Amino acid sequence: MNIKVDIKPEMQRRVTAIAQRTGLSESQIIAEALEHGRSLDWQERFAEKVGRGIAAADRGEFASQAEIERVRSKYRPS
Repeated sequence: MNIKVDIKPEMQRRVTAIAQRTGLSESQIIAEALEHGRSLDWQERFAEKVGRGIAAADRGEFASQAEIERVRSKYRPS
């Protein structure tokens, strides 16, 4: 089913920006908001946090080897 909804230009800009940043389509962004209650504010914050996390990992600021080993040990079979 296709539904046409007129939205304000500012909201369209936000949807477009989220879509470009996340690699999702504009329709997927709107569906996330409708189906899962993920507002544009929530999606913008989520994309920003993911972006910061990726940038930190790229700089080598992800986790120390000891921290990684601690998590790996936690989930190893006994």
